[in-house]
Amino acid sequence: MMPKPVLDIRNVTKHFGAVKALTNVNFSLEQGEIHALCGENGAGKSTLMNIIAGVLQPDEGEIFIEGNPVKIASPSVAQSLGLGLVHQEIALCPDASAAENIFMASTSRQRSLLMNYRKLEREAQEVMNRLAPIDVRRKVGDLPISSQQLVEIAKALTLDCRVLIFDEPTAALTESETRILFEIIRDLKANGISVIYISHRMAEIFSLCDRVTVLRDGRYVSTERVADLTPDDVVRRMVGREITQLYPPKQSADERSSEAILSVRGLGDRDRFRDVSIDLMRGEILGIGGLIGSGRTEIAEGICGLRATTSGEILLHGQPQVIKTYADAVKAGLVYLSEDRKGSGVFLDLSIAQNISVLNLGALTGHLGLIDAKREAELAGDFSRKLNIRMGSIDAPVSSLSGGNQQKVAIAKQLAVQPKVIVMDEPTRGIDVGAKSEIHLLLRELAMSGIGIIVISSELPELLGLCDRVIVIREGTVAGQLDADAMTEEAVIRLASGANHAQNARNRLASEHAA
Repeated sequence: MMPKPVLDIRNVTKHFGAVKALTNVNFSLEQGEIHALCGENGAGKSTLMNIIAGVLQPDEGEIFIEGNPVKIASPSVAQSLGLGLVHQEIALCPDASAAENIFMASTSRQRSLLMNYRKLEREAQEVMNRLAPIDVRRKVGDLPISSQQLVEIAKALTLDCRVLIFDEPTAALTESETRILFEIIRDLKANGISVIYISHRMAEIFSLCDRVTVLRDGRYVSTERVADLTPDDVVRRMVGREITQLYPPKQSADERSSEAILSVRGLGDRDRFRDVSIDLMRGEILGIGGLIGSGRTEIAEGICGLRATTSGEILLHGQPQVIKTYADAVKAGLVYLSEDRKGSGVFLDLSIAQNISVLNLGALTGHLGLIDAKREAELAGDFSRKLNIRMGSIDAPVSSLSGGNQQKVAIAKQLAVQPKVIVMDEPTRGIDVGAKSEIHLLLRELAMSGIGIIVISSELPELLGLCDRVIVIREGTVAGQLDADAMTEEAVIRLASGANHAQNARNRLASEHAA
C-alpha cells in the first residue's frame, strides 16, 4: 500500500466578500519531499498556506494529516499539529530581541514565572548561527530586512514540525545566504520533514524541489514532477499564456540622450555613503547594483530626503534642489518606492483608493478642505487599470490583496503625483513572472515618456535585462559603471565584491616587489 500523504487538502474553497480566492483546490504533500507551489500573484498561494497555518478558515473542503481529518482553528493548533509557516511578509515583534522572537512560540507555552534570558540567548544564537552570525540580543526593529528574514526562518526552525512552509524565503537574502538556506532545507528533507516551497524564481524551484503544483486564478491547474518539466512549462501553466519577452527592448544607440534629468554630485552622509556622483539621462533606466549592505538603499534615501546628508548637491534638469525632507523631494518631483512594502510601501488598513491618492491629496482637496471622493476614485481606477491590479473594488483595504498586488498599489501611489524621477528599491520583489513582465514594460514606457527611472535590484538578471546602464555600489561609494556593452553578471559581481580592486592592489604589490 502507498503511504498516506503527510498533508492532503481536498476541494478547499475560500471567499473574501465577493472575491473567490480559492475554488475546489486540491494539494497533496508526501513525507520528506520538497514541493513547490507556483502561481501568479492573486492565484491563491498565500491564501492556501494561511489556511494550512490556521490563520484563515476555509469555507468548504477538508484537510487531512496522515489520513486523519483535522480542523486547523488557529496558528497554535497548526503548530501543535506540526505545521510551521515562514511568512513572506515579516511577522516579528520589532521591539523584542531576535532571541525573544525566535523562541516566542515556546516561551508563550511555558508556565514558569521567570525567564532565563542567558539560556534563551545562548540557544537562540546556536539556531541563528546555522544561517548567519546575527547577534540575537539586538532588537529586530534595528535589523535590516535581510536579517529580519533570517530571524523569521530561524524562528521556524525551532518548531517541532512535520511540515514547514516557506513563502518566498529568499526575496531579501543574498546569494550566499540563499545557499545556506537550501542546505538546511535539504537537511530537513533528509530527516523526513516535508517542505512546501513558494517561489517565483524558477532557478530555485528546479534546483531544489521534487514536485510542483500550479494554481491559477484560485483554481488547481496541475501537479507534476519537476524533472518532467521545463521552466517554460511551469510559466505557461501559471499564466495560461506565453510570456514571450520578460524584458522590453532597451534604448538603441540613436535614442541615447546627453541630457541629464537627475544629477547627484558628491553626496555623502558621513556614515553609510560618501562622495556619490550619479547622472540619470533622459529616456534611460539606470540600475544600481551591489551587495546587500553596500549602501544602495541609503544612497536612494539620501537622494529622496529620507536620510540626512552632510555633503553634495542634487540637480533636476540642471537646477539645484534643496531637499531636506521627503515632502521636499515629492514637491520637486522625486519619489521613492521602498523595498519594505509592508513597513513603508502601503497602508494596509486603508483602501486601495486612499493608498493611491495619499501623496496627491493637495490636488484632490476642494476649497472646504475635503477630499473629492469622486476624483480620488477616478484616479485610483485609472492607475488600477494601468497596472492591472487584481481586486474586488477600489474601496477594499490593501490588506485584502496578494503581496504582488500590494506592490502594484505602492507603485501606483508614486505615479499618481506625476513625478520627474522615480527611485525604485526592489520593485518586483515577490512579484510573479507575468506581473514582472507588466512592471518592466511599464517602466520602459515611463522612461520613454521622459520620466527618470532608477532601479535598485538584488536580482542580477533583472538589472542586466531591464537597465540601460548599471552603477555598482561597494562599501558606500561608486565602485564602477557598466555601459550596455560591458554589462555582464561577472562584471557586476567583480565590482560589487571588490575583486577588481583586490586584483589591482595585487598587481601594484607585484610591481613594487619587481622594482
